[in-house]
Amino acid sequence: MSGGRLSLDKIYEVNFRTVASKMSSWKPVLLAVGVTLVLTSMVSAKTYIPGQRPSKEFGTAAKTFLADYCVDCHGESDPEGNLTLEGLGPVDEINAATWTSVWAQVALKQMPPEDMTQPEVIERLQFSDWIVSELTREMKDKGGFHAHMDPNKGNFLDHDLLFGKLPEGIVLRPTSSPARIWRVTPQEHITRLNELINTEPEYDPEKPGLRTHGDVVPTNHGGELKLYFGTDRIIKWQGGTVAYATSVKSVPAVLSSGRIHGLENYPDFYTVNSAEATQIMGIAGDIIRYMAEGPLSIANAYQITDDPKSIADKMEGDLRGLPTSLIYSTKVVRPLTPVHDLMKQDEVTDQHLRAAVDYLFEALTFRPPSETESDTYLTIVKQSVEKLGKKDGAVLGLSSIFLDRDALFRPELAEVGTPDDDGRVMLQDWELGMAVNHALCYIRPDETLRNAVIEGRMRTRADVKREVERMLADDSIRKPRILRFFRDYFDYDLGGYICKDSKALGATGADSRGTKHYDAMFHATASTDRLIELILQEDKDVLLQLLTTNKVVAGKADDEYFGKARSREEIAASKAAEKKVKAEAARKKAAKLKAWKEANPGKEPTPEKVVRPPFVNHGVTKARLTGPTVYARVSRRSFGRGSMKPERVLATAPEGERLGILTHPSWLVSHSDAMDNHVIRRGRWVQERLLGGAVPDVPITVDAMLPDEPRSTLRERMRVTREEYCWTCHVKMDPLGFPFEMFNHAGLYRETEQRKPVDTSGEIINSGDPALDGKVANAIEMIQKLAESERVEQVFVRHAFRFWMGRNETLNDAPVLQEAHRAYKESGGSMKALLVSLLTSDAFLYRTRAAGA
Repeated sequence: MSGGRLSLDKIYEVNFRTVASKMSSWKPVLLAVGVTLVLTSMVSAKTYIPGQRPSKEFGTAAKTFLADYCVDCHGESDPEGNLTLEGLGPVDEINAATWTSVWAQVALKQMPPEDMTQPEVIERLQFSDWIVSELTREMKDKGGFHAHMDPNKGNFLDHDLLFGKLPEGIVLRPTSSPARIWRVTPQEHITRLNELINTEPEYDPEKPGLRTHGDVVPTNHGGELKLYFGTDRIIKWQGGTVAYATSVKSVPAVLSSGRIHGLENYPDFYTVNSAEATQIMGIAGDIIRYMAEGPLSIANAYQITDDPKSIADKMEGDLRGLPTSLIYSTKVVRPLTPVHDLMKQDEVTDQHLRAAVDYLFEALTFRPPSETESDTYLTIVKQSVEKLGKKDGAVLGLSSIFLDRDALFRPELAEVGTPDDDGRVMLQDWELGMAVNHALCYIRPDETLRNAVIEGRMRTRADVKREVERMLADDSIRKPRILRFFRDYFDYDLGGYICKDSKALGATGADSRGTKHYDAMFHATASTDRLIELILQEDKDVLLQLLTTNKVVAGKADDEYFGKARSREEIAASKAAEKKVKAEAARKKAAKLKAWKEANPGKEPTPEKVVRPPFVNHGVTKARLTGPTVYARVSRRSFGRGSMKPERVLATAPEGERLGILTHPSWLVSHSDAMDNHVIRRGRWVQERLLGGAVPDVPITVDAMLPDEPRSTLRERMRVTREEYCWTCHVKMDPLGFPFEMFNHAGLYRETEQRKPVDTSGEIINSGDPALDGKVANAIEMIQKLAESERVEQVFVRHAFRFWMGRNETLNDAPVLQEAHRAYKESGGSMKALLVSLLTSDAFLYRTRAAGA
């Protein structure tokens, strides 16, 4: 014992005792030789099969790995980073955090340091696998270990191993994904529910940006994801914006997902808890009643009229904010379904009940029910009707379908089919059809795909390719999942949720009055959506175009946000100019009044109506964004006059100031904080999403705070990150984030900060591609350099793989990734070609059942 901790020699004493007990009849020298052979064979194994569970004996090799590569720096005496591995015992819940840190450092090649002896590739991979296996086993009943499944940890797998030549001894197995069920996302769920009560317009090729049947339900201008009842029939209301918002019947998204940076939709991330199930049942009742009765289910009969004047006597008094303040037209615009037919009938028959059950089941699960499922739900509805009567009983009984597993989850269990020699089963029929549909759409399969499943034509790779290519070629089939990928990849849709300090926001030059800034950010998200769609429509060099386009989809506020922040001298000059204009206007007004009084002695002039002067923002020189009209997808009217407008212009960004999405306010603000830019977050995005690098989690012992120095620039305040302990990680982020200092935290272009010329210099360091490494003058130069890199293309493909497979890539996926990149490259940068490759790959088509299944 030393210092109250076990010495390294004692770590796996129990393993040695076990071996010794089985060799008790051997001579001591043979025991020593035997143990040495075990260790040597484990550490220098010539063959490595990715995904193969490490043998139990590998723990002895872990000790040797630590002794050979780690303890010199992390021993008991003056350890690096104050982390000692001397006496680190086998993985348990107490030391799990330390082992997790070791795993991250080894996987990312940060341990051992570059100037030390390095382990062989297979040694490093085996050691990492062992740590993950042990953490998974030990933490199974203690909250679990999931770090290795986090999409933000996907880059822990060496990029060169996926796209380069593998070292000798690595044997790949045919890839597949695990059998699993995916919980639907909030966006998917609310779009499904919307299909039941609202009729969206058909696709109009003349106005392709407008919200269309099959598009995701957009957030309202306040950033809320809600389902609205009957807003397309409201023709009049009492009160203003807030009163309207309070009056309209709506329900928020029940299923939740973290509004964080990065990919969100992995099967292992989310489930449905009891509170959510209870809320879904309540919403289900509201929806079924509306399906049956329309606005009559949420309003008085007199509120449904085409002549609001005829009910003026019933609308007297202050009704603002009340449901009774709304007037609905008599036109029926909601879908009329078997649920409506059931409720309209005087008598309840099995025929009408089954028609309602089967319709609702398919509308919610996207597939027809089996005979057993249909019978089960029919029985539930009949029992409810017998106990509660037709109306309430039918509502309660049908509501149960909203909680069916397949209404909330999408199964990929591969329960039908014979496993191949590698234990893989190919998805088929409804599971395969639903996987293809889910990869692109939020509403149920169209008739062509539905018929293909029913007729047994969704069982082969060729079947999948046929349907994917057909769907991608048809613009009327809306594919919101593709746009969701780009939102998750670029993280440009978070700006409206960054709560800004009002004073700090005002100092940027942006309009800080009321909710102006937040409204502008939600508008900006819709505009960026549309720009991405326009680039996808051309489908050439998609990533390059997204990173380097000079085009801007702009709304009313974007002249300001794409403008230039003024210096103090320019602000003073602008204020002086305004003061001069006002003084001249006042002089002319006084002269006019004097002349009038002289011409009309003894008379008093009629008081002029007070006109509020237009707001002048002295903090910004506005851009002049003009161009042809385009449309962006926005929500239904939800806040009266506060609703977003779909009209935009397709303009050209100010030359020399902007280049691609990473310089648009939507992205810049999404990667800022309440008070300032976020160099670390922006740099980390470039490191992870473009270069394929990774950064370990911040140790809990680190106080990650910058000094409070209001008169210093952000670069000056960030000097603390250059301290040796911090710089090991910050060298991967800060030099990539500083070039974006040419913009402030509201996304405006600037040339000064704290009355000093802004320093936009940065550097690409250890990118993995020597041609990329080197200093850059600003964000535009850095983006141009990165956009032309093949490595950046490959990293983009890795993220697309994660999004559509719902998991991190493994070494076994290397052929899939290489083929997907080849398809993208040879097609001239076509996103469609990339998707066809990914969605016809083994990783997408095959599932491996859990042991014992």
